Amino acid sequence: MEPRLIRILLVEDDDDHAALILRTLERNRVANIVDHVSDGAEALAYLRQEGQFHDRPLPGIVLLDLKLPRVDGHEVLAAIKQDPKLLRIPVVILTTSAAEADRDRAYYHHANSYLVKPIDFERFREVINELSFYWGVWNQPAP
Repeated sequence: MEPRLIRILLVEDDDDHAALILRTLERNRVANIVDHVSDGAEALAYLRQEGQFHDRPLPGIVLLDLKLPRVDGHEVLAAIKQDPKLLRIPVVILTTSAAEADRDRAYYHHANSYLVKPIDFERFREVINELSFYWGVWNQPAP
């Protein structure tokens, strides 16, 4: 199967994690367009196409950290899945939290996947590689 162009919205407040994710996605050439925002309020503005994001197309997938400033990831996820315009966008939780309560709450709000960021740098890169391959090549998006 051929990779296809997908737009990813990366919602990540940790600059080091964001840089690693962006470099890995760029290296894979699966996700040709990645927009990065660093807090939940920006993510919601982007998805609602408000303010500086008024002309941005909706992403094909959202990579969402849970621990975010201003509006946390759980609130962002709930808002996405309650909005008829956004609810079909796959949301992958990409977080440091392995807490069962966080996982339960994320799936309650219809997260499409929940991934715990590995501490090991190389394993973290592998997770992003596999994630981009799955969503960029194997997964068939909603029409």
